[in-house]
Amino acid sequence: MRVATWNINSLRLRLDLLRRLVQQEGPDVICLQEIKVEDSLFPLADLHALGYPHVRFHGMKGYNGVATLSKLPFRELDPTDWCGKGDCRHARVVLPGDVELHNFYVPAGGDIPDPAANAKFAHKLQFLDEMRDHFAAAPRAGGSAKGKAILVGDLNIAPLEEDVWSHKQLLSVVSHTPIEVEKLAAVQQAGKWVDAVRQVTPPPVKLYSWWSYRSADWTKNDRGRRLDHIWVTPSLAKRVRHATILKDMRGWTQPSDHVAVIVDLD
Repeated sequence: MRVATWNINSLRLRLDLLRRLVQQEGPDVICLQEIKVEDSLFPLADLHALGYPHVRFHGMKGYNGVATLSKLPFRELDPTDWCGKGDCRHARVVLPGDVELHNFYVPAGGDIPDPAANAKFAHKLQFLDEMRDHFAAAPRAGGSAKGKAILVGDLNIAPLEEDVWSHKQLLSVVSHTPIEVEKLAAVQQAGKWVDAVRQVTPPPVKLYSWWSYRSADWTKNDRGRRLDHIWVTPSLAKRVRHATILKDMRGWTQPSDHVAVIVDLD
């Protein structure tokens, strides 16, 4: 099973890029974040035409929103309303084999890494705490009855030194601050999650999945961050056969600032 996650940064704007991703990589399951479309306008027919008869979407007008596309049938579960904001940042389904799949879009957190001065950063830290508590309270790792689960999405944190272009320069930049890294690690520990991409490509190799639009030429200095992740529970970790980040997507016409991450499971 090939699973892809991608912050598409507007589904309707980038349907052609999604079509290209499908043709090039053929994922069985695609999890999208920041779809930026309310449910009444969701382009369901277009996704069916791409070969995904099973679609779970949870969106809102203009920003946020997640969608899970699958060639395989799934059972829908109610999303959790994180932080009581109703801002459409989570979708979960159960795939064949009782594999629970979580699709997350964690808040970006704004520019100031101080929860007292920045409500967006406070929201991000609260969101991570609620994720930690949710998975800590689950009956088995990942919240699945048999401990088989996958967590994917734009988690908006680059946890390792090798996940950013400069560890020292980004220590005070939102997405790589010590408190964010600590809280993400607590989420990972609570669910006994394994970072599938880093299992395949461990440090010291640098890996990025996001490059800012602010850079005139993102390829010139390659100042990226690995904000997009695929985690699996231990019972699935031994079934990971391949993992890759599709860096070339950042150079496509009118791209998202994120690229897709793909993991193959046996």
